[in-house]
Amino acid sequence: MNYSEQLADLQDRVAETQATVKAAASETHDQLKQRIGQAQSDVDRAAADAKMKADDAGDRAKSAWDKVRFDAATKAADVKAKAEKRGNQLDAKVANKDADWAEQDAVSAIDFADWAIGNAQLAILDAIDARIYAADATRRAGM
Repeated sequence: MNYSEQLADLQDRVAETQATVKAAASETHDQLKQRIGQAQSDVDRAAADAKMKADDAGDRAKSAWDKVRFDAATKAADVKAKAEKRGNQLDAKVANKDADWAEQDAVSAIDFADWAIGNAQLAILDAIDARIYAADATRRAGM
C-alpha cells in the first residue's frame, strides 16, 4: 500500500484549502456564495462516494470510517443552506450571531480534520505493523 502517495494528496488538499481561504478573505458575499456552491458540490460528490463505499463495505471495519466520512459530509450540507439564508437576513445582530456560529463550525471542522489525521496516522502504523507481522508469520511457517 502506498501511504506516502495518499498523504501527499492530502497535503495538496490542505495547500489548496489554504489558497482558497486566502482568496476568499477578499471576496464579496456573492463571490463567496458561488465558491461555497462549488465546495458544496465537491462535498456532495465525496459524500456520495463515501456512502457507496460504506454500502459496499457492509459491516466490515472499513465501513465505520466511510460512515464517519459520510456523516461529516452531511454536516457540510448545512453550510450551503446557512449561506443562502444569510442573504435573506436583515438584522445585524442576527447576522453577527450567525457569523459567530459559522466561525465556530469552521474551528470545529479543523479540529475534526486534526483528529482524523491523527487517526489516519494510527491506522497507517497499525496497517504497516500488521503487514510486517503477516510477512514474519508467513516466513516462520515456511510459506
